[in-house]
Amino acid sequence: MEISTWFPPVAALVISFFTSMAGVSGAFLLLPLQMSVLGFTSPAVSATNLVFNLVATPSGVYRYWRESRILWPLALLVAAGTAPGVIAGCFVRLSWLPDPTRFKAFVGLVLLGIGSRLVMDIWKSRGKPAPPGTEWHARTVEFTPRRLLVEFQERKYECKPAGIFILSLAVGLIGGIYGIGGAAMIAPFLAAIYGLPMYIIAGATLMGTLVTSIVGVGFYQLIAPLYQSGGMTVAPNWSLGISFGVGGMAGMYLGARTQRFVPAALLKLMLALIVLSIAVPYLAAYLHS
Repeated sequence: MEISTWFPPVAALVISFFTSMAGVSGAFLLLPLQMSVLGFTSPAVSATNLVFNLVATPSGVYRYWRESRILWPLALLVAAGTAPGVIAGCFVRLSWLPDPTRFKAFVGLVLLGIGSRLVMDIWKSRGKPAPPGTEWHARTVEFTPRRLLVEFQERKYECKPAGIFILSLAVGLIGGIYGIGGAAMIAPFLAAIYGLPMYIIAGATLMGTLVTSIVGVGFYQLIAPLYQSGGMTVAPNWSLGISFGVGGMAGMYLGARTQRFVPAALLKLMLALIVLSIAVPYLAAYLHS
């Protein structure tokens, strides 16, 4: 696999700049880029994608933390659910989805689900006024096993912690298969199902992505020797993952810093179009194969 040294960091910088505003690392877009453009289709592409998260995500998390915009109870629930789910997803990826053709179909279905959720959220929020205030810090009013109550810009939002945990577990499973931290799926679900503003979701979901990526990379690296005899490449391509990660690090920091100046509906529309433009060709190619 021969590529220009500038391509991975520049591609990752552009992608993660926009996606990090919505609490998404951009790994879900880098994976089809690696498969289609670079021809990297072995199971190691999932692990390499997680290396990108590992390198790039801390800068976005740091920026949201510096602005006191990480909702820690939400981040805890997301991380607690996605971490065990990602391990189960790694097993599924290696046992049932090693074939690139079938894996591309799975990728298409995942992206189609993400795009559909984003479109639904945009449709539901049409005509609603923009947030009224300039205060960007969310305040946790109550956090118990039965209730999470948050106040943001003079509005209160209530969630069921058990529901968020179960959702995160399911997302972690898919994230482990797909090689993403899970935020690409859980962020639009949190916005659509629980009505949480993108401005308080982003920091928490990026934090969850960081935790699950640490777990996922460690798992892939540990089990890689078990698959060497069968000729299957499982361990991450560290040089490629780090190269993407360096660009992603800059992109996520800038995206997190810019996020509060961009309307949430515009971010969701942009992501929906990008995701669906990838999902449809992947599924069409599988159906015609």
